[in-house]
Amino acid sequence: MADLDNPPLQALAAEIADGLPFAQVLIRPLPPGFELRHVDDQGRPPDTLRVVPRSHLRALAQLTAEGAFRPLSSAPSLQSGWRLPVEDLPGLGAVLDQLYPGSVADWFAARQSPPPITHYREFTARQTGMYRLVTLLNDDQAGRMIRACCQRRLCLKRRLWTVAGEPADVGADKSIIPCLEPCAILLEFARKAMRMEQEEKLEAAWSSSEVDTLERALRAVAEAKRLGEREADFSNPLNPRRVQLVLQKLGPAKEREPEPDAE
Repeated sequence: MADLDNPPLQALAAEIADGLPFAQVLIRPLPPGFELRHVDDQGRPPDTLRVVPRSHLRALAQLTAEGAFRPLSSAPSLQSGWRLPVEDLPGLGAVLDQLYPGSVADWFAARQSPPPITHYREFTARQTGMYRLVTLLNDDQAGRMIRACCQRRLCLKRRLWTVAGEPADVGADKSIIPCLEPCAILLEFARKAMRMEQEEKLEAAWSSSEVDTLERALRAVAEAKRLGEREADFSNPLNPRRVQLVLQKLGPAKEREPEPDAE
């Protein structure tokens, strides 16, 4: 009866067929139940993967392979090299809820017409106290902040909510797990982005070549694996989202600079 009382799980099971990627988890039928493993381990023989008991799921979900804390379950940093057989549909739901809390319900809700989306302005209008500051970001600033915070390198959820001028994510670029409203990490990052906007601005004249050097250096930092880095520590100048935010600003600056004349 538990299966019949859970329409989201029933709908998800109907989509599995031979296998269904669910962010970084691959769900396969393994009668009478299912097997879960990392999508990167799709072709590996079962005996080469360690079997993870459910009692170890918390650590799997919260820590990267290097032992760093994962503040965002949808970050593309889930450990690989494991598999987990589950006996039935309720078991599948319980495991997915530990790895990606609330994701099955959100996936099912996003199939509604229209889906229950809370857009950026509606979400921030509810904020009080220190988070009221985030309403002050204009649309361009909010768009840059969202692109820096929500890109695939940092989050696999498919963002359905928007701000004026910023399109929603394309499903194929991320995963089938939807993002129906801004999360707590985005809210905190928006507060930091607004604080940075309020800081005194420094004037500097950069050539296009200098901007190109800055951009390449920042991209190298953004793409590097920084072991032990606290992903949600926005006080750190090398925080990946802060780096991405500066890159968003460098793009327009580079476009404004005229190309040097050829010798």
